[in-house]
Amino acid sequence: MRAGSFLRYAGLGAAMAFLAACQQDAGSSANVPGGGAATAAYDGIAEGDTVHFAGTEPFWGGTIAGAMLTYSTPENPEGTAFLVDRFAGNGGLGFTGTLDGAPFNMAITPGSCGDGMSDREYPFVVTLRIADETRRGCGWTDSQPFSGDAQP
Repeated sequence: MRAGSFLRYAGLGAAMAFLAACQQDAGSSANVPGGGAATAAYDGIAEGDTVHFAGTEPFWGGTIAGAMLTYSTPENPEGTAFLVDRFAGNGGLGFTGTLDGAPFNMAITPGSCGDGMSDREYPFVVTLRIADETRRGCGWTDSQPFSGDAQP
């Protein structure tokens, strides 16, 4: 196996483990998407959907369109674009890649999410890990938008 292939599969393995850990945080597996008897891969976000995500403290956000993720911060509002691998687990999606040399793992799971700064309600919970730092935020897609003010 080539080194690049090994790293790709190792990254997918890390995303799967990260997605499983995020599900465990949600409580009893009987009430968690993918918990209990469910064995099918999550299909709540189509591969062609653009995923939007945002978080606070520190502020961060971006989009995923196909295999391209753009991650932005107030210091880098244009964002940094990089390729990610997508993994559909039992309870959500995992995305893995490398941002500025650091491992980047994102889990997107269905569930009501609020950003704490507006009256918006988002359909997805986002858990992000960059290197050793974990961040939490919310997500939505064009076909599953947030509810609330567009400009809070």
